[in-house]
Amino acid sequence: MSARKIPDREINPIASFVRERRRAGGLTQPELAALAGVGLRFIVDLERGKRTLRMDTVNAVLGVFGKMVGVVDAPRKPQGEAR
Repeated sequence: MSARKIPDREINPIASFVRERRRAGGLTQPELAALAGVGLRFIVDLERGKRTLRMDTVNAVLGVFGKMVGVVDAPRKPQGEAR
């Protein structure tokens, strides 16, 4: 039995959103970094889904697209499924 490939969007929706919006806007990673006032390394880490990033810096990048991190309901797992 082969493992189901989980789409990037489900693993890290922020990383997917930033990458998709950047590409749709015709921006390079260095251009996005300059617009957001962050370093290129941060954009690379964010788009790769690094789990430990500063929220204020993530918000600076999301702000380029008119978005910010917010409180949302977590998806519910079926009963009996491990956390």
